[in-house]
Amino acid sequence: MPRVDFPLYLVTDRQQTGGRSLVPLVGQAAAGGLRAVQVRERDLATRDLCAVSQELCSMMHAQGGRVMINDRADLVLALGADGVHLRADSLPVSVARRVLGSDRLIGVSAHSLDEVVRAESEGADFAVLGPVYETPSKRDYGPPIGLHPLEEASRRCRIPVYAIGGITVARAAEVRRAGAYGVAVVSAILSAASAESATRKFLDALARA
Repeated sequence: MPRVDFPLYLVTDRQQTGGRSLVPLVGQAAAGGLRAVQVRERDLATRDLCAVSQELCSMMHAQGGRVMINDRADLVLALGADGVHLRADSLPVSVARRVLGSDRLIGVSAHSLDEVVRAESEGADFAVLGPVYETPSKRDYGPPIGLHPLEEASRRCRIPVYAIGGITVARAAEVRRAGAYGVAVVSAILSAASAESATRKFLDALARA
């Protein structure tokens, strides 16, 4: 089973880049130390998603990084990506594991303690829990859950739990103290003036915490 060893998890969204091209922007983040990215471009047709994912795989693998593809176990296999990231209501972890085998990662999005517990029991490698704080990109998932579910999930579960939703550099230390293994971010890096600088600041804050 591959080991989860990245404290910072970048989730892509082409709408958050300020008109800049996504792949070079992720490349800048990789230059700043980013080692894991989730390709989450749900509005793309499969052919276009395949092309973007292939570019990101080539670039991240050249720098020792990993690429997870949102909900597409088929593309993970076809492109040699490192794993799949599943929505809480998506393909069951057990099914994804049968498809992908034991040498690829399976991450799961969760919005409650119970969903993290379930993800672990089904064999997920890690969970992303949130939204912890208020954020426009996560309003469809309900109000912020706060730190308590994060504390409980980190205490009760052995798999790494990442905090997502309204995560800033200043809040990175707070969620780490609450027990989070790391943080997952979108606009905090993709919308930053310098993706490389923003990445370094997050990694420094996580290391200090």
